[in-house]
Amino acid sequence: MTISKQALDIADKVEAFVRQVVIPYEQDLRRDHHGAPTDELVYEMREKARAVGVLTPHVLPDGGHLNQRETAVVLIKSGLSPLGPLACNTMAPDEGNMYLLGKVGSPELKERFVKELVAGRARSAFFMTEPALEGGAGSDPSMMKTTCKLDGNHWIINGRKTFITGAQGASVGIVMAKAEEGACMFLVDLPDPAIRIEHVPNTIDSSMPGGHATIAIENLRVPADQMLGEAGEGFKYAQIRLSPARLSHCMRWLGCCIRAHEIATDYANRREAFGKVLVDHEGVGFMLAENMIDLKQCELMIDWCASVLDTGSLGTVESSMAKVAVSEALMRIADRCVQVMGGTGVTDKTIVEQVFREVRAFRIYDGPTEVHKWSLAKKIKRDWKHANGG
Repeated sequence: MTISKQALDIADKVEAFVRQVVIPYEQDLRRDHHGAPTDELVYEMREKARAVGVLTPHVLPDGGHLNQRETAVVLIKSGLSPLGPLACNTMAPDEGNMYLLGKVGSPELKERFVKELVAGRARSAFFMTEPALEGGAGSDPSMMKTTCKLDGNHWIINGRKTFITGAQGASVGIVMAKAEEGACMFLVDLPDPAIRIEHVPNTIDSSMPGGHATIAIENLRVPADQMLGEAGEGFKYAQIRLSPARLSHCMRWLGCCIRAHEIATDYANRREAFGKVLVDHEGVGFMLAENMIDLKQCELMIDWCASVLDTGSLGTVESSMAKVAVSEALMRIADRCVQVMGGTGVTDKTIVEQVFREVRAFRIYDGPTEVHKWSLAKKIKRDWKHANGG
């Protein structure tokens, strides 16, 4: 299946907007305590995106959605600046949450919770991860400690969550909890007095508004009609969201590394040392050449995984492979960009230093590399046993 001209045109518009309008905002001082853009800055950029028709560009005016291969070409362009996904409303966790609710939400829930997200006038948070010191769910969601219990026509939820991206300032929450029937997923309005932000830590990354909060949920009452599907189906719906959201991270950070490589290349072609420009020194030139190779491999890996998702497959194995390959390659690219630029590469004079930090965090987010490799190894063993009559 070829990528439509419509998608390519959208991608071109997004790239022009990010390069011409968003990149100048990278020096804007409206940041929170850990360096993330404030909502004031985010919504100012979104109004400019709305004015030129690139707000939520992966969702079409008729409510349709670009397929995954088409989404990739658009989201990669939005990622050319760390601020690009925020400005264009292609950011995590909102992009993944919109995708999930678009697939499984009732018309009533879409009207109430999705409409403002698609319009770029609200942010959302996905409440799943729990504190490690309390034995809660992280990479293993089956360890979930947060509970939900039916009480009349409401569910009562209690528990603690951690690393909830964007919870501070969000208007919509998707909360995962465990009932006797199994995992459940609920839509909630935010803020809510029963959902209390305990702490927003300083983290290595600084691109997400609201940071990554630790949350206490105390006797949260949610109407029964705000549960997604039936009790016990929470993991089923999480799987629908999982692979596309994981791949979207790859798309956005590939865009950032493309830009970091551009900056490093420009530096290497201007900076002179030992009688010639840096790019003419074999060690530097080879690093940029290796970046070129890794960037293309990332692009092809994303496109391959997206094509699998476009068949209707959950793509769990393929997205694990893509997440490992792309996140590890992007780390190499970002590291080389810092190295090529020397002292300048570790300063905030360019986004290269930030991209390095963000990609380092990405190697952990949406499943650490080691968890994905372990999952793939289990599949290798299953396939071997099946092939050998085991």
